[in-house]
Amino acid sequence: MTATVARRSLVGVAIASLSALITLLIALLLTGSTAPGQFSDPGAIVRWGTPMVKLIMNFSMAIAIGSLAFSAFAANPAQQKRLQPISSWAAAIWLLSAASYFVMTYLSAAGITISYGPEFSSGLWLFATEIELGVLLAWNLVIAFVLSLSTIMFPSGRMIAVNTALGMAGLYPLAESGHASSDIGHSIAVNSMLLHLVGISVWVGGLVALFAIYFDEPEKRSVLVKRYSTLALFAFILVAISGLTGGFIRLYQPSDLLTSYGLLLITKAAVLVLLGLFGVWHRLKLIRGIESGSSSFIRIVGVEIAIMGIALALATALARTAPPINPAQFEALTPAQILTGDPLPPELTEAAWLTVWDVDILWLTFSLLGIAVYLNGVRILTARGDKWPVARTLSWVAGMLVLLYVTNGAPNAYQEYLFSVHMVGHMILSMLVPVLLVPGAPVTLLSRAQAPRTDGSKGLREWVLWAVHTPYAWLISHPLFAGLNFALSLVMFYYTPLFRWATEQHLGHQWMIVHFLITGYLFVQSLMGVDPQPHKPAFPVKLMLLIGTMAFHAFFGLGLMNEQSLLLADWFGSMGRTWGDTPLADQAVGGAFAWGVGEIPTLIITLVVVYQWSQSDVRERRRLDRASDRAGNQDVEDYNKMLEELSKRQDRRP
Repeated sequence: MTATVARRSLVGVAIASLSALITLLIALLLTGSTAPGQFSDPGAIVRWGTPMVKLIMNFSMAIAIGSLAFSAFAANPAQQKRLQPISSWAAAIWLLSAASYFVMTYLSAAGITISYGPEFSSGLWLFATEIELGVLLAWNLVIAFVLSLSTIMFPSGRMIAVNTALGMAGLYPLAESGHASSDIGHSIAVNSMLLHLVGISVWVGGLVALFAIYFDEPEKRSVLVKRYSTLALFAFILVAISGLTGGFIRLYQPSDLLTSYGLLLITKAAVLVLLGLFGVWHRLKLIRGIESGSSSFIRIVGVEIAIMGIALALATALARTAPPINPAQFEALTPAQILTGDPLPPELTEAAWLTVWDVDILWLTFSLLGIAVYLNGVRILTARGDKWPVARTLSWVAGMLVLLYVTNGAPNAYQEYLFSVHMVGHMILSMLVPVLLVPGAPVTLLSRAQAPRTDGSKGLREWVLWAVHTPYAWLISHPLFAGLNFALSLVMFYYTPLFRWATEQHLGHQWMIVHFLITGYLFVQSLMGVDPQPHKPAFPVKLMLLIGTMAFHAFFGLGLMNEQSLLLADWFGSMGRTWGDTPLADQAVGGAFAWGVGEIPTLIITLVVVYQWSQSDVRERRRLDRASDRAGNQDVEDYNKMLEELSKRQDRRP
């Protein structure tokens, strides 16, 4: 790291740290979060040190992840080299602060002071391996350790994207271990916190990285600011959506707004709105000023970094402040609440398929952003006079809307309680959604709408095209592999511990959605994909693969219909439902869905493959006709001569 870059980055960090420290101290004093415990007290050092250490962890974590994201999306190789020490040092500080926070959290939970005997070490080990909060914080510590090494060993190139993904993975344990872990509506709380952490990390860390290299190459300043503004726009969307969601689920009545937690939440929301206004400023005015030689940007950035420090401090104080009490938390829990954390939904009727919703903010955001980004690509093509088939746009939008429904509507609301609804969601995710998304040709649209970069940096276009051309992508996109993966995933999922993990654990459920979606997309893409692909099997092979895979689905469905034992009997058989089929009968209905629901997408795929086959024959005939015309119909004359010669041979025979 050059002395200039180091000095600038330290100045940015100092500005944010000072504003954050002052804000945190004021918030802790006003809320009384550091008061001694009523029954046990770990001491003033732990009570005051825990939020301080967490602030350092949050800030270093944001700088590490945000600088990596900025490097991967906005920086060229030379700039990435200058930014690498920032992410490495931030990851190292993340590791040290995470270790301190882990120990202090244990002391706070146990209500003891630090000691050096075997009882302390055995208790700490028990906390790290057996207690959920300790396990999650231990995972955060492990990921910080790996990232601190990885950013040093692999400082540039494609590994920057891998390091960015690794850093973001370290945010999940923190999202799972916060106030969200005890909320009713656990899934939406964890997902909203995860989106919030990702957004604020990219926002804060990206700005620190921009601040560090802004003066190095004056001719590239406006480009860097534009690229950061794009990252900041998406980060602001994530922060705004997740912040509203997180606040809504923790405030149970209007009077909760006047509690310490509610007032901190309102203050944090106001600060984030102010940051959003700075983002608009970047877009509308400052970029033009930079291009004309103005130096006002750096003054605004200094103020923005200070405000970001305040936002991080408020977030840290919120984590230390008890949320309002849920009036329903003292009511007796039902069996469904004991198992899932949520009350049993109303009886599943025909109307309930449309009226009952269980919002998953992660997939709601993903679906809406998927539509918005796609339509923006179409807008770019249309603005420059290119055409994009309307049918592709409609197909993509329909696929995203179906994905939104299955992850937020009745299938999501009932999938934990009814195996049949779970199976409906599985079939829609793996078959119907890909059948609608694949014809949208998103890779083709992206490659046409986004201009290739020429400065050595990688934008979304470059990263996507690299990903689809890797050897790994070549393997998983092979029709045989995609078909086997699509078929065998049924058995591997439902008859192994994966099913229990995906049913009982939030992370497992999210993995299940991603797995079914990607598996189905790869299978459909191999059969009827519009985007370019490395494998082009003959159409008869495609039909045989489709028939074989669907036959496997039918056998699986029949097996479930005739199954005499209940899958996850201690789950689906213990919900305490007083409506609907018995759990075993409901499982048989799920088997019928697995057999029958897939018929419609299968028919659509078959029709599309047959149509593509016929169109391929038409194109081949046209190609041969054009070749014949260019040769002066020489092929026709040669064919006639061949027939004439055969006729003469026939006449010469006795």
